[in-house]
Amino acid sequence: MKFVESKLRFCGNRLLRTLALVVSAVGISACTSVPSQNISSNEFNAFNAMPTQNRIMNNVRIKWEIRDDVAQYCARAYQMGREQAYLTPPLACAMWDAVKAECTVVTGPVTTHVALGHEVRHCFEGHFHR
Repeated sequence: MKFVESKLRFCGNRLLRTLALVVSAVGISACTSVPSQNISSNEFNAFNAMPTQNRIMNNVRIKWEIRDDVAQYCARAYQMGREQAYLTPPLACAMWDAVKAECTVVTGPVTTHVALGHEVRHCFEGHFHR
């Protein structure tokens, strides 16, 4: 009888561990899923941060503005042509004032960590992808 109890307890613990592992894997996958936005795979590459002396700002006040019309707003802000704005609508944008050390990041109500991080980088490094 003790042998049977021991086997059942072992199987139960093993089952619980396996179940916990599966639940963890599903949770991690859900965190890494990206909404259906056209984000270039280059955005996921590592990059070298610009040296502090080369940045446009090191200490900056950042404001995050959320707009339903993010593509139209950002296209107007950057004076994109109608065709360019239609073919490659912006997902987000950043506008900065180095004198005031302020930056406004504009996104839609649904965005990604990648898009937000990309725009925050603009706040510090300006036009980094020339």
